[in-house]
Amino acid sequence: MIAGVAAAGVGGVGVAPVRSEDTDRLPDIRQRERNVAEIVLFHSILGPRPGVAAAAERLRAAGHTVHVPDLFEGDAPLDTYEEAAARLQRIGVPEIVGRARAAVGQLSPNLVYAGFSMGSGLAAGLASRRPEARGAVLLSGAPNPASIGATAWPAGVPVQVHMSIGDPDRRQAWVDELAAFVRAGGSTCDVFDYPGSGHLFADPDLAAEYDAASAELMWSRVIEFLGGL
Repeated sequence: MIAGVAAAGVGGVGVAPVRSEDTDRLPDIRQRERNVAEIVLFHSILGPRPGVAAAAERLRAAGHTVHVPDLFEGDAPLDTYEEAAARLQRIGVPEIVGRARAAVGQLSPNLVYAGFSMGSGLAAGLASRRPEARGAVLLSGAPNPASIGATAWPAGVPVQVHMSIGDPDRRQAWVDELAAFVRAGGSTCDVFDYPGSGHLFADPDLAAEYDAASAELMWSRVIEFLGGL
């Protein structure tokens, strides 16, 4: 029946025959479909600022599914790290970790875990305990293994780290420890350094930290990474 419809055309419009060059492209099409990722993107200590929403939209525009949990449960995003640190102290790190775990509890186990600053620690901590994860993207942060309670990194869960070279929160020893830890587990870990000293350098709403050129380069690398998973 399907073949008959195809042969006759629909509504008087003929259906073009399948060409050999079209069938040759089918593996490429299937590959692109397989490389669409489901991502959980954790915000920084400042909360789910507009820059986080913009980042999620950029990833969605590349074809990916993106979840952005609000770990502060509706509390307004903040503009200063001092206020944000006080709020985090009030809520407590264990509570935030619990909220992050709950946020991914009903999602696919085959996630890409991503996060900005504080969120990078949450992303790394979750990915380290989930061998079915597809990857981890750590933006403006690189926790050392001890700080996330990780004892081994699962094989086949690649990692990207993106940080400005002069980030005041950067601890190079932690960056090196994390990279060695991931590689020892049989996964790749690519560390990308960017000029300047902005912490959240990819957030266009933070004028004192934002670097447009570095942000564009970072996102191009992230998109390429996700496309290769």
